[in-house]
Amino acid sequence: MTRFAACFILVFGELAWGGLFALAIPPFFNVERGFYKSSASVYLAASLTTAIGLGLLALRAGTASGPGAGSLWTAAALWTLSSAAVAVYIYTLWTENGLLRARSYALGLGLGLVALIANVMLLMPHGFGAVAAVAYGLTAITSALVLGLVSGAMLFGHWYLIDLEMPVDYLRTFVRLLAIALVADLIALGLAIGLPAMLGSVGAAAAVDELFASHLGLLGFRLLLGPVATIVLVWMCWQTLKIPQTRAATGLLYIAVMSVLVGEMLGRFILFRTAIPL
Repeated sequence: MTRFAACFILVFGELAWGGLFALAIPPFFNVERGFYKSSASVYLAASLTTAIGLGLLALRAGTASGPGAGSLWTAAALWTLSSAAVAVYIYTLWTENGLLRARSYALGLGLGLVALIANVMLLMPHGFGAVAAVAYGLTAITSALVLGLVSGAMLFGHWYLIDLEMPVDYLRTFVRLLAIALVADLIALGLAIGLPAMLGSVGAAAAVDELFASHLGLLGFRLLLGPVATIVLVWMCWQTLKIPQTRAATGLLYIAVMSVLVGEMLGRFILFRTAIPL
């Protein structure tokens, strides 16, 4: 089914935009460029995967249930444009053209945000209303930030094996922002349930009722194995960096990446089953 696939493709889009955002955290001129080259390439691959996946779904949209071909093509085109800008940014990492690098990065980030919003909105059923739309956009952004920051922090931790003199404060900044993003994500998840239930349309309120009537256990696992478990891991990572021990912290971030992915996959399944963006 087109909708089922589109729900899970969204994870790649969130990773692409959130990861690109995370590249702005470490100071560019104090960090080996190899970090930016390799990490940006990972996020470019995620962006291209989203564009190609949505395009393939658009080709079969007429024979399966889910988003229409027009909205799928629009989202795919936006991800393609964002990918092109990121590709230019990666190219500039082998040059000294700082102006083009800054502009292509900003363009890729801006287009990626527009693509992310368009991507998640095509999953919202007709008639859910503006309140539900706010919840959809908000959870997409916070989920993207969590995915991007946890993956960016994990990738950045490896560069302490290459540059032994790099200040540990750079990784601490990643972890601190990740903790803030996780708290924001929990708040966004709460709003995604509360806003449609209290202020949303009849269809949105019915979807919340369906969530608690038939998928309460799935919701519990979504929260426990996702943001709650990750917050514990981030706290452990923060304590480890006080030693400081960057290798152990990077190992904890590996586990945090897995917990975030498990939570996001469960959230996309809930989105498919109930249309609530968790």
